[in-house]
Amino acid sequence: MAEGATGKGAMATVDGTISWAGAQQTILGCLQPLPAEAAPLDQALGRVTAEQLLAGEDVPPFTNSAMDGFAVQTADLQRIAPGQQVRLQVLADLPAGRTASVQVGPGQAVRIMTGAPLPDGADCVVPVEDTASCGEQVAVLRTQQQGANVRQAGEDIRSGTVLLEAGTVLRPAELGLLASVGCGRVAVHRVPRVAVVTTGDELCGPDEPLAPGRIRDSNSTTMSAQVRQCGAAPLLFPRVPDTRLAVRTALEEALGQADVVLTSGGVSMGEYDFVKEVLAELGARPLFWRVAQKPGHPLAFWLLDGRPVFGIPGNPVSTMICLEVYVRPALRRMMGHRQLFRPERDGVLVEGYRKRADGRLHFLRVRVEELHGLLLARSTGPQGSGILTSMARANGLALIPEEIREIEPGHAVRLQLTELPEDH
Repeated sequence: MAEGATGKGAMATVDGTISWAGAQQTILGCLQPLPAEAAPLDQALGRVTAEQLLAGEDVPPFTNSAMDGFAVQTADLQRIAPGQQVRLQVLADLPAGRTASVQVGPGQAVRIMTGAPLPDGADCVVPVEDTASCGEQVAVLRTQQQGANVRQAGEDIRSGTVLLEAGTVLRPAELGLLASVGCGRVAVHRVPRVAVVTTGDELCGPDEPLAPGRIRDSNSTTMSAQVRQCGAAPLLFPRVPDTRLAVRTALEEALGQADVVLTSGGVSMGEYDFVKEVLAELGARPLFWRVAQKPGHPLAFWLLDGRPVFGIPGNPVSTMICLEVYVRPALRRMMGHRQLFRPERDGVLVEGYRKRADGRLHFLRVRVEELHGLLLARSTGPQGSGILTSMARANGLALIPEEIREIEPGHAVRLQLTELPEDH
């Protein structure tokens, strides 16, 4: 069973369809991480390391002061009793970025700034707030332990140690580690180029006049945004009319430019649904068509010269569900991620749910809130595959298994939390 798949019988079929877990397993079984490329750090956020990285330098590179104060010998401070002080001769000032030209001896001190190298002879730093100025001397008011307020060379990172393992997601902290050891470029898996191709004579853009019989194309926007949200690079193609020639031309161009092709519409059994026929002509190998789920039943998947092609159903909710459940994990695998699936948790379905005995897993769009440690899921409204507002209000999907016809109000349900990152 594919990681993250809920339910039994990953490869079982219903009326010739594949199960949703079987579909996930089939897709992911075809994919490997894309080859590595060297990326500068300012372009590597969120990307995944393609090799183990060793530190080439110590961090810190030298022993230095952790605060502004005075570098001294702790032996001089042992005679400080409560209410008393010891006076030391100040030899020099040492700002950050400079090295000391003097050595600290008994009865002596160097005024030092945060980050400056600890002078020879000193073994601790007295914070400036624990001192009082006395002309060319400093009065130390409190004793310190040896090594106090000092950062030792290599105490964070030792040269030659493993800094990051292969498969590490580069967050700001990891990028900072790389910068701290002088690594300005890093080997990461290449970002997939994802062609987004929508088909349909009825579609028009958001800035076009809405003529009779036309509908707005929301799928181009949602699909491109979902691809970009998971870290891949969408290539948005112009909307494709419902002719065989137009569909073939668009698919040939997409296959020539992209690592992954997403089509929206044109995969059902209508007279003007040409995507399947054209892909067959181009030599694509079909792996499945139709998944036992609702919405998103007519999902199709092909391989062509090793590249995945997804035939996404055209209803807006079906489109978004299929990208969330299947395309997102696929793209993450290609980018080298280890965690492919959104977090799943057990929760309670407040209103309950009833469905026909259709043998399909239902993805119920829900709003999930936590109350006293319990996750409460409520429907976001009408669940039709064209009700895009149900997705806009949702932050999770309640999974209603194939064999379940009814969940009583307040009973347990499995939840996918679609607003949380996969490693949360």
